[in-house]
Amino acid sequence: MTSSKQLEVQSEDRTPQKWCVSLREDKFEAFLSQGNPTVRKVFGDGSLFSPFLFRKFFDPSDAFPLWEFESDVLLSHLRSSGQTTVDWLQTDKDYVLKAELPGVGKNSVQVYVENGKVVEISGLWRHQKEPKTKEWRSGHWWEHGYVRRLELPENADWRRIEASVKDEIYLEIRIPKCDIPHGKEEGAEDSE
Repeated sequence: MTSSKQLEVQSEDRTPQKWCVSLREDKFEAFLSQGNPTVRKVFGDGSLFSPFLFRKFFDPSDAFPLWEFESDVLLSHLRSSGQTTVDWLQTDKDYVLKAELPGVGKNSVQVYVENGKVVEISGLWRHQKEPKTKEWRSGHWWEHGYVRRLELPENADWRRIEASVKDEIYLEIRIPKCDIPHGKEEGAEDSE
């Protein structure tokens, strides 16, 4: 039986100065080389949260204009080997992102919209051993959590974003397109 849970999409920043430690390629390579199978699942090939999802190193805490690219093009090398756990597309009405969430057991995924311009997906994949430490996002966040920040398209209606998780594993985010066509302002009248 499939279970689905609606997520609250937050628009208020409750964690100022998060992601203040950038994930550099050398740090990531050293972290990944530890051989931990969970780390490979969270950040490995085909994961939405992998710094190499776009075939060259890209810090997931930096915003990326995902919907400007076709998933078939960016993920072709992963699709041919059956390694990808992410997909995105657009319809006439909305932008859709589907991804498998990393981690074990109950998922702690959060979806946040920053200034109506960036959608951020983050969560913990491992609990910190020392709870008295700083907020996990402000330190070496990749050791405990994951993030992917995506630029929203200009015609995205960020106020109506919906996010859900199926079976505690599969995330789906729907971002409706604005009803107002480009070039037309609210209240502007058509001239005939």
